Amino acid sequence: MGVLKVVVTTGLAFAALTLPSMAQEKAIFDPMDRIHPVWAEHGMVAAQERLAAEIGRDILAKGGNAVDAGVAVAFALAVTLPQAGNIGGGGFMIVHDGPTGKTVAIDYREKAPAGASRDMFLDAQGNADSGKSLYSGAASGVPGTVAGMKAALDAFGSMDWAEVIAPAIRLAEGGIVVTPKLADSLKDARKQLEAFPSSARIFLKEGGADYRPGDRLVQADLAATLKTIAAEGPDGFYKGAVAEKISAAVQAAGGLITPQDMADYTVVMREPVRGGYRGYEIVSMPPPSSGGVHLVQILNALEGYPIGALGQNTGQTLHLMAETMKLAYADRAHYLGDPDFTAVPVAALTSKDYAAAMRETISADFARPSATIGPGDLTPYESDQTTHFSIIDKNGSAVANTYTLNLSYGSGLVAEGTGVLMNNEMDDFSAKPGVPNAFGLVGGDANAVQAGKRPLSSMTPTIVLKDGKVWLVTGSPGGARIITTVLQVIMNMIDHKMNVAEASTAPRAHHQWLPDELRIEEGISLDTIRILQAKGHTIALKPAMGSTQSIMRDGASGAVYGASDPRDPDAATVGY
Repeated sequence: MGVLKVVVTTGLAFAALTLPSMAQEKAIFDPMDRIHPVWAEHGMVAAQERLAAEIGRDILAKGGNAVDAGVAVAFALAVTLPQAGNIGGGGFMIVHDGPTGKTVAIDYREKAPAGASRDMFLDAQGNADSGKSLYSGAASGVPGTVAGMKAALDAFGSMDWAEVIAPAIRLAEGGIVVTPKLADSLKDARKQLEAFPSSARIFLKEGGADYRPGDRLVQADLAATLKTIAAEGPDGFYKGAVAEKISAAVQAAGGLITPQDMADYTVVMREPVRGGYRGYEIVSMPPPSSGGVHLVQILNALEGYPIGALGQNTGQTLHLMAETMKLAYADRAHYLGDPDFTAVPVAALTSKDYAAAMRETISADFARPSATIGPGDLTPYESDQTTHFSIIDKNGSAVANTYTLNLSYGSGLVAEGTGVLMNNEMDDFSAKPGVPNAFGLVGGDANAVQAGKRPLSSMTPTIVLKDGKVWLVTGSPGGARIITTVLQVIMNMIDHKMNVAEASTAPRAHHQWLPDELRIEEGISLDTIRILQAKGHTIALKPAMGSTQSIMRDGASGAVYGASDPRDPDAATVGY
C-alpha cells in the first residue's frame, strides 16, 4: 500500500512523517465505530443539566429564539445546578443574531464593591490569605447574572421576561429530584455549606443529613426571589428587600457589598474578539475574559503547523500545543485585566505577526522550561466550577453562555431569606502579583483588586462562523483549563475532521505556564507520554478536564448536531 510522506519546513526541523494512505485509514477506522452526535432539524440546546436543557428546548419549540431560550436556561440552572448555575454570580454571553449577522459580547461579570482595595486579601505579614478571598463575605463581588439576562433579552429576545423565568420558579417551588451527581456535589461541599446556617438549612436535610439520590430538593426562598425578579425586573434584585438582604448577609460574613453597590451594577456590551483559523472565523469573549484573546492567540500560532497531518493527540501535536499554551498563559499573567481600568493589548496579542514571532521561539524537539518564559514583547505589534450552555435556533441565531460562582457553590454563603448562593469571584483578582489563585493562575498589576473593577476570567464562550453563518457554538467550565478545552474541541473538528461528539469525547491536555507541567487525561497513550517526556515535558495525569456543551450547524441542510461532554453524567443535548 502507498504512503504519504510529509516534510514540514515552517521554521522548525521536523523529521519526515510517514502517514497511512486513505485505503489504510479506512481499514483502520470503521465509520460504524464513530461516536454519533444528537441530531435535530430546527434548534438545539446543550447544557450541563437535563431539566434546564429541556426548558430551553421547549422555549425554542414554542417559537422563542436562542436568547429567549438562553435566559430561561440560565435561570433554570440557578435551581437545578446550584454548584455553578446562579443568580448570585456572573458571566459572559456571545450572541449571534442570524437574520442580521450581528454578533455581540455581553459582559455581566461581577464587580468589586466600592469599598474594595488592592491589599484587602493580604494578612498582617503581607501574604495572600486565600481563606478570606474564597470563603468569607469579602470573597463576593456584586452579582451580574440577573442584569445580564435582562440586557440580553431586551436586545435580542422576543418573549416576555416573566415568561422565560416561570419554568425556574416552578422548579424551585416544586423541588427537583436529586441526581447522584448533585448528591455527591452537595456532600463534597458539606463543610463549606454548613459554615453558614442559612446555607445548611437549604442544602442539608432536616437534622443535618446529606441529600441522597432520589430525594427532592425544594428551594422556597429562591422561588420567592425569582418571583420578585419576574414581577419587578432587575430592580427586584438590585434594589429593595432582596438587595438589602444580600448586602446584610455579605457584610455579616465580613464582606463589603452595600445596597448602593447592588443598585450601581451595570452590564457592558462589548465587541467580541475575532480571529481566523484555516478558513473559519473564531468569535469569542474579550477582556475582562482572557478566553477569547488567548484562544485566538494559540490558534494563530498553531495555524503555522500542519496539525491535521501530524495527527490528533500525537506526541508532536501535543508538544506544539503545550509550547504555544505556555507562551499564551505567560502573556495572560502580565497583560490581561479589566479593559475599563487597564489598557489590554488585544490587537497585538491576536496579531498573526505576533503568532509568527511566537513560533520562532518554539523548538520541535525540546520543551522550553517555564522559568525561561516571560510575557512577549508586544512593541512591534501594538497598532471548575462554572457552567456553559450552547443554543442554536431555527433562524441561525446562536447563544454561547458561560457563567459561574467561581468555585463549587461559590463562597458557600446563601443570603438569608433569598435562597441566593453568593459567588467568590474576588479570588480571581491578583491578591498579590505573582501569587497563584485557586486555579494556580498567576496574575499581575493589570488584575489587581480595585473598586468597581471586574476580575479577570478564563471563561471562553465561543461561536465559530463559516462563510458568515454559525458553524459551531461551544464552551466549557474548568477554570484555567477552559481556554485549552475549547481550543481542543475546535482543533478536533477543523484539523482532525471529527464530528462534534468525537471532538467532545477525545482526551485533553493542558499547560498554563505555571506550574511547569503538561496536564493530561487518561487516554493519551503511554508511547505518546514517553515521547513528550523525552522532549523534556513533565507529565501530570490528572482528573478529567471540562464539560463542553457544543452544537454544530450544517451549512447546506441547516440541520444541527450537538453533544454534551460525556465527562458529565447530568449534561444533556436536546433538540426539536
